[in-house]
Amino acid sequence: MTADFKYVFPAIRGIQSRREYYVSMCPLRLIPRLFIFNGEEMAPELRAQRYLNKARIPEMSRYIHENPDDYVFSALTASIDGEVAFEHLSGEERADRIGLLHVPMAARFVINDGQHRRAAIEMALEHRPEIGEETIAVVFFRDVGLERCQQMFADLNRYAVRPSKSLGLLYDHRDEAAELAKTLIKRSAIFGGLVELEKTTLSRRSRRLFTLSAIYNATAELVKDLDLDGPREEAELALTFWEEVARHIKEWELVRAGDATAGEVRTDYIHTHGVVLQALARAGNDLIRRHPRAWQKKIGRIADIDWRRGNAELWEGRALLAGRLRKSQNNVTLTANAIKAHLGLPLSPDEQRIEDAFGRDHHDGI
Repeated sequence: MTADFKYVFPAIRGIQSRREYYVSMCPLRLIPRLFIFNGEEMAPELRAQRYLNKARIPEMSRYIHENPDDYVFSALTASIDGEVAFEHLSGEERADRIGLLHVPMAARFVINDGQHRRAAIEMALEHRPEIGEETIAVVFFRDVGLERCQQMFADLNRYAVRPSKSLGLLYDHRDEAAELAKTLIKRSAIFGGLVELEKTTLSRRSRRLFTLSAIYNATAELVKDLDLDGPREEAELALTFWEEVARHIKEWELVRAGDATAGEVRTDYIHTHGVVLQALARAGNDLIRRHPRAWQKKIGRIADIDWRRGNAELWEGRALLAGRLRKSQNNVTLTANAIKAHLGLPLSPDEQRIEDAFGRDHHDGI
């Protein structure tokens, strides 16, 4: 019977809140077999984890099997519903902490933290079964009931804070668009020293005009689907485009020259904010497609645009809602539409549909 058979894990024993726990390594091939998800069909109050978001799994799986030499996953945390025995090593200093954890095969392993990693590992194994011999760290706790497992989940996630998008992009060396944005910032006389690399929002006192995440989104929009020969040509175009734009937005240069503060410009004008940068890039993308040899001359028309936040007649409902910047894709499109109209560019059918809806709402006073 399975009760007579055991799993044996090399482990280190520790103590937290006067309870034993164990840290071990588990081959990836065993993860789908050992660890169960605690009943996604159950009501939330009867589960010990969040609902499994299956839409996240393919992306996480691709991350593993597309980066076999440098993927990184943090430890799983699991509770063991069953009797365990720890056999410490003898004859070694502090041997009581290092040994073998014996777990009956009849016991259940329930993941407290890491069910999406577990599902991604299972999917990745289908694509690259050879990673099955690699290992992941697992922290084992004794299962002492649903209430304790639910509390563990709450505590494990209590202080979990995702890094800002800008910081994630700064440290991401796989994302080609992130590398493009960082290359642009390093080379550009316009952006150099004026881009916040860690935060995605800027305080009133910040001396920066832009965020890395805003430059990332806008520059990706600029080069999207253009017939360019690789990252170097993309970088050259992006550098030329943004420096040309800067020539026609005098407030950017005033900040660089020290004749205005970044906070004043961000407060009074909308052209440093992510929604407008992305809209400028979208209009620029269309301009470059239609006028590949003359776009630099035509982009100069943006100098006549009134970018003041107080210009509610133009920007309210597009970049602004009740005077506050909004950055939904609908806002990007409506802001780009206004810029494209100023540049004499036609709207695509989708852009025209959104513009028509905006016009009806605006006319009705909505």
